Amino acid sequence: MAGGSAIRGSRVGSGPMGEVERGEAAPRVWVSYWCANSHEVRPSFARDGEIQIPESWDCPRCGLPAGLDKDNPPAPPRNEPYKTHLAYVKERRSTEDGDALLDEALAALRERRGG
Repeated sequence: MAGGSAIRGSRVGSGPMGEVERGEAAPRVWVSYWCANSHEVRPSFARDGEIQIPESWDCPRCGLPAGLDKDNPPAPPRNEPYKTHLAYVKERRSTEDGDALLDEALAALRERRGG
């Protein structure tokens, strides 16, 4: 037989936590946000002197941004594909510039090798 606990399944600090122990909850206001997938998110904010409600909220179901206008939700963010180093070089230089640089580098290499 295990330990001598008079009340099984209880621990220090357990028990109902009602408004008596915590105090009264602040008045709340619920705001609806909609994402591009038509999911509704309803976070609550404390209704104090100045309510600062954000323009957008992240949807917990799909991760897209959600806005206050149900008929016109924010567009999903555009993901840029991964670019290689060569892709970035091609953005900065034309093919003609690349050919000229290659010819210059080959000429310098041939001069060093003595050929």
